Amino acid sequence: MFRLYKGFKELLASSATAAVPLTAAKFYAAAAAKSASPKVAQKTRKKPTTSKPKTKKPAALRSETRPTGISKVTPVSPALGQFLGAQQASRTEAVKQIWFYIKSQNLQNPNNRKEIFCDEKLKTIFNGKEKVGFLEIGKMLTPHFVKTT
Repeated sequence: MFRLYKGFKELLASSATAAVPLTAAKFYAAAAAKSASPKVAQKTRKKPTTSKPKTKKPAALRSETRPTGISKVTPVSPALGQFLGAQQASRTEAVKQIWFYIKSQNLQNPNNRKEIFCDEKLKTIFNGKEKVGFLEIGKMLTPHFVKTT
């Protein structure tokens, strides 16, 4: 590659700078000879590295970040507020309390655990339905959370 470069350099050089200094000519000749000779694979040992132990940064407090999305506390409808016992709740907390109530009252269908039988208290939340699928719980709670901007 150096020979090719040297040839182009000579072609592009003007007549005033056509003469390459002696030291540069020696450098190019040595580089061309070095690249033409076969390289012998030599193993080089890695030097043992003694790195300093990294200092641990103090962990950022989780309380500094504001909850967003389903973990954000928002006002709820009066029916859901009466069930939960609070006028504000996050979606995750509401679902947890509903599932706690379902399991404590044994309202899951024993044959099909995906189906929930609604008692009078759950009917107020789930639009008076007798049975609700477990995947429907999140959908049925959507109108109970007041949208805030």
